Amino acid sequence: MLRPIINSLGMLLVMTVLTGLVYPLAMTGVAQALFPFQANGSILVRDGKPVGSALIGQGFASAGYFHGRPSAAGKDGYDAAGSGGSNLGPTNKKLLAIVAGNIAKVREENGLTEQTPVPADLVLASGSGLDPDISPAAAYIQVERVARERGLPAAAVGKLVDSHVKGRQLGLLGEPRVNVLELNLALDALKR
Repeated sequence: MLRPIINSLGMLLVMTVLTGLVYPLAMTGVAQALFPFQANGSILVRDGKPVGSALIGQGFASAGYFHGRPSAAGKDGYDAAGSGGSNLGPTNKKLLAIVAGNIAKVREENGLTEQTPVPADLVLASGSGLDPDISPAAAYIQVERVARERGLPAAAVGKLVDSHVKGRQLGLLGEPRVNVLELNLALDALKR
């Protein structure tokens, strides 16, 4: 009667050590050895100081920077502790008003006409509210504004966007994208 209980407790102890200690430490070691940048949070550094993660979106409000997706994460947006969408449905009047306001803002900031289509990723928040990427179309629509604000030729800023477009993963997964933080850091480096 006591033998099955001892066997069960022994198996529990062995599995706890294997799955709770050995396996996580082994995976952490492999990740650190093979992918140290990703394993440590994909932290981007400028002048020796961390400025953010390539995996977490940040809010850029200045007209001299490329803007990312709107964020519904947290009270003021871009709050990693409050990651999540707005949970507003597609027919919700509040969401429709937010999107209409975002469209008007993007058009005004970038000098777009009423007929110019606005990429959806510049007016709709992602599910996490922390998406670090925008579509190439969303980046190109901002080139003229950023170039004007920084006193740079639009062609130079456009080439910068070209160089930061990442293709589909493995050639077939996802869509082409531009990481906003990486693009803005490269933009700052142009002025130096």
